[in-house]
Amino acid sequence: MADRLLDFTGSVTEREKQDQLLDNMDLERERGITIKSHAIQMEYLYEGETYILNLIDTPGHVDFSYEVSRSIAACEGALLVVDAAQSIQAQTISNLYLALENDLEIIPVLNKVDLPSANPEEVTDDIVDLLGCDPEEVIPASAKTGIGIEAILKAIIECVPAPEGNPDEPLQALVFDSVYNPFRGVETYFRVVNGEIQKGQKIKFVATGKDYFADEIGTLKLGQIPKTRISAGDVGYLITGIKDAREVKVGDTITDANKPTQNAIEGFEDVKPMVFAGIYPVDTEDFEELRSSMEKLQLNDASLVFTPESSAALGFGFRCGFLGMLHMEIIQERLEREFNMTVITTVPNVSYHAFTTKDRDTALIVNNPSDLPEPSTLDRVEEPYIKATIITKSDFVGNVMSLCIEKRGQIKNQTYLTTERVELIFDMPLAEIVFDFYDRLKTVSKGYASFDYTPIGMRASKLVRVDILLNAQPVDALSALVHFDNAQNIGKKMCEKLKELIPRQQFDIPIQAAIGSKIISRETIKALRKDVTAKCYGGDISRKRKLLEKQKKGKKRMRQVGNVEIPQQAFMAVLKLND
Repeated sequence: MADRLLDFTGSVTEREKQDQLLDNMDLERERGITIKSHAIQMEYLYEGETYILNLIDTPGHVDFSYEVSRSIAACEGALLVVDAAQSIQAQTISNLYLALENDLEIIPVLNKVDLPSANPEEVTDDIVDLLGCDPEEVIPASAKTGIGIEAILKAIIECVPAPEGNPDEPLQALVFDSVYNPFRGVETYFRVVNGEIQKGQKIKFVATGKDYFADEIGTLKLGQIPKTRISAGDVGYLITGIKDAREVKVGDTITDANKPTQNAIEGFEDVKPMVFAGIYPVDTEDFEELRSSMEKLQLNDASLVFTPESSAALGFGFRCGFLGMLHMEIIQERLEREFNMTVITTVPNVSYHAFTTKDRDTALIVNNPSDLPEPSTLDRVEEPYIKATIITKSDFVGNVMSLCIEKRGQIKNQTYLTTERVELIFDMPLAEIVFDFYDRLKTVSKGYASFDYTPIGMRASKLVRVDILLNAQPVDALSALVHFDNAQNIGKKMCEKLKELIPRQQFDIPIQAAIGSKIISRETIKALRKDVTAKCYGGDISRKRKLLEKQKKGKKRMRQVGNVEIPQQAFMAVLKLND
């Protein structure tokens, strides 16, 4: 859709045209999804008057909802694009509510009407029910063939209000994104709310209180277009030569250093990470390099949260908070591609609250299974719950329900949106959806189900810590907090999986799963044995026995001093226990 709008307004030349033009990251192109919001300015001549339109292309996946909420804060209107073949998805509803909370003007667009499987009449009715608008207001369009693009631009100009801002007031600009350029330092993307910003002006970041000079300002088209001033209502970029990534915060206010504004713009709400995992460098010496890479990545992806931590098995690294599993995968990929950092990721988990018998009211935050107090001192553990909204075809309701109940979900509501489509609402523990829930949901519904979630707080639960012992040594990176009912099963599966993945050594390796001091499962990797009796042919049996006994003693000593290397795929394999 963004490509067609850029084409129509003449913002790109024939030479620059390509599919998914704004998705400039290799990952986005490979996966066919938008990961980063992209801001771009267009000029459009309508009824003899030139209008300047600022477009922000946002991701749709629930893991990148923070990108969406930040973009919405910088806009006046939103295009709600609904697929005519797939109808309304769960993410559509949640992003719509976000836009309505921010009082945005909504323009409904029915995309892909040219597809043979499209069902425009029915989907239009769905949109009318959802928004409460007239059916005439829904614009049928096709981003492939270019149908309806003119009608969309007309609706934007007529319905979306122009930004309100006073150019004479002190400068107020909202930082909604930033990126690290190795040659020019931090590039900050902002929207001017009041006042104006000029090239060379001395400016101040309110959150950090630091002053800089605006070395270069400009607007964002396909490339950066330098300008001498940017006034209220406009979106632009700023280069101040900041080298330290920590000095720029998304949601901060930029103001004039000499005549600062008295009231900072309300920033964005703090991001709430859902999934936690440890990221460690393969080589311990690369720790500082990893820190600097993470800080630069955080500039561009404000939803990444990290704190340093250390592990006995993996050395120094970071405890990172992500919005979901896809988000974690993307971060890992970006570290590798953009910063050339090869990292080890531990088993992802969520954040729990533990209460001890000594102090039953004060919660201890448990991000890592090793932080859980001893079972003897533990009073209760609370885990985060979510409200899951699943929209699926009525044929698959049974399969989806059994999957959610297997994941300890409790059904709260079931609504038939149409005769074909059902909305299911469940209360579920967040920990259960972290690993493979989304993949399995797509499998059981043949790809039709859409899924969205919102956190609803903490609830008490019977959780235990399953430790993995290799050669009687605990491996803290493989510990997991699981529900008591599943502990036996998960412990057994983990041991079996590790038996497959850990290469055989010269000595027997016992793999044990334990809860506290109780062993709940065991597998043994047999030793590689050399045939020491090969050269003994004929003669007395006691000669062979003597050689075998000697080998046995050697193996025993080896086992006491031997170390077991755990391959990286063993950490990730623990997630795919249901395969």
